[in-house]
Amino acid sequence: MPLINIDVIRGRSPEELQVLLDSVHSAMVEALEVPDTDRYQILTQHDPHEMIALDTGLGIERSEALTFLRFTSRQRPAEAKEKLYRLLATRLQENCGTSPQDLIVSVTENEAADWSFGNGRAQFLTGAL
Repeated sequence: MPLINIDVIRGRSPEELQVLLDSVHSAMVEALEVPDTDRYQILTQHDPHEMIALDTGLGIERSEALTFLRFTSRQRPAEAKEKLYRLLATRLQENCGTSPQDLIVSVTENEAADWSFGNGRAQFLTGAL
């Protein structure tokens, strides 16, 4: 159950944002092999001056399509994460017109005890999930 926080610069239409959300979800489902119904996404829009992403010396140029994706998830194999990065870059470029240079992805891992899906219970620990 990855929780995905998506940060973009304000100005995209609701339809464009929906395509973005759907594209991120489909890449996650394929790469991390989670059920399609495992969807937890938070999208936040920012004014341009509220997002800064320098190139870290890699020669990467950013645009107004800058997109940050932050995944919080139980531990995943490195190969699954690499597949996720590739799928995200491909799908966002094909479906949203977002250059791979405008995509920044971060994965933060945690453990089963770090999740509650409601009702004050730790469903991964109780065996409900």
